[in-house]
Amino acid sequence: MSAAAARVPRVLVVDDEADLRELLELTLLKMGLDVDSAATLAEARALLPGTEYQLVLTDMRLPDGLGLELVREVTAAYKNTPVAVVTAFGSADNAVVALKAGAFDYISKPVALDQLRVMVQSALRLNAEPAAVQAPSAAPAASRLRGQSAVIQALRAQIARLARSMAPVAIHGESGSGKELAAREIHAQSSRAGKPFIAVNCGAIPEALMEAEFFGYRKGAFTGAADEREGFFQAANGGTLMLDEVADLPLAMQVKLLRAIQERRVRKIGATAEEPVDVRIISATHKNLAQCVEQGSFRQDLFYRLNVIELSLPPLRERLDDLEVLTGAILDRLGTFEHKVVLGPGVLEALRGYSFPGNVRELENILERALAFANDGVIEVGDLSLKGARMAEAAPLPTPAPMMAAAPAIPPPNPDSLPASLPEYLNQVERDIILRALAQTQFNRTQAAQLLGISFRQLRYQMQKLNIQEPDS
Repeated sequence: MSAAAARVPRVLVVDDEADLRELLELTLLKMGLDVDSAATLAEARALLPGTEYQLVLTDMRLPDGLGLELVREVTAAYKNTPVAVVTAFGSADNAVVALKAGAFDYISKPVALDQLRVMVQSALRLNAEPAAVQAPSAAPAASRLRGQSAVIQALRAQIARLARSMAPVAIHGESGSGKELAAREIHAQSSRAGKPFIAVNCGAIPEALMEAEFFGYRKGAFTGAADEREGFFQAANGGTLMLDEVADLPLAMQVKLLRAIQERRVRKIGATAEEPVDVRIISATHKNLAQCVEQGSFRQDLFYRLNVIELSLPPLRERLDDLEVLTGAILDRLGTFEHKVVLGPGVLEALRGYSFPGNVRELENILERALAFANDGVIEVGDLSLKGARMAEAAPLPTPAPMMAAAPAIPPPNPDSLPASLPEYLNQVERDIILRALAQTQFNRTQAAQLLGISFRQLRYQMQKLNIQEPDS
């Protein structure tokens, strides 16, 4: 066994309270760790240069300064050494400040030894997996966030950095931009990768069931509680809990969630005692939480607890360089070994001319829908059914020719009157538009479909439904 493999992890404890310092030392020694102690910032600064520590644990208030100074110094000079802080009871604001400054984690006084052990083990796992954090260049190959554009590479680098912390992360991004994928990537690169990842859509849970779903319940706690059940917090214990669409939480549940995050303890419905949970919180929403706070629909204290580290996801329209990679990955998933799905000429250019308000999720839906209309697994431009896309590559359509008599334009109904039959009126309007498009294209149905922004198959179906026949030559 090499000397490096046999080296016992060493922890630096910085606290001016002799009793607490001794308690921390004894606990860490019983865990099989070596411990150095310091009562002041000056003593800690003297010890740091000569020793490689796997964790620095410091009190927030010291005789010659704040532990926050040590957090910043260690984070800057010893990037692979996690720093945790001990905060006074009820000083949640101090914990948030420390996490924003780069602290790995925090623990509140009076120190719960079970929580201390969990935190120390998380820090040691970080140092036991250096390849995952020291080689971020290897991340793109296995990353869930596909693409090589500048914005996506910067995003992956940011994820690699914040994965080393236990601080809550707030992910902001438009619908369909990949918020859950980013959360899973953070979890996969963290020391919690071997533990559960639980994703919860806060907007999909009825308000009356929220407390039971999040915290669990005891048998007989209410009518219908035939068995004891774990909640989301217990299911994610040791791992990561993602709160998707967190802005949809009602105010009453926000209060209970805030306490669970601050105290790291939850109480099941019907239970008399709280139980500790070790969960990293990642929240996500497409709404502006700061505006929700101003409007009074979201608690300010919960906002500060969740918004310790911000991660913004770029919309697809800002990373169109990744469109080819994303499209290829989606088509590989849609196809089979025997039947590959490919893009016809001009399809990628048509996609680049689209704004994608639904982002990557919309791209997936567009390609899945297009495949349903495609012939022999080849997706053509007309199969995409893009609304509002720039079809600059399409050939200019011929000028109208008097080859057939188009139906007269349908005048809109009088604002004060209603059509006798809405379905008949709409069919008449649709028939008129299709006939005009066919007249303008010399009855070339492919060009007419492009002109109308629908696929060839959709046009053929509508022509059959409306009994539109091609005129005799």
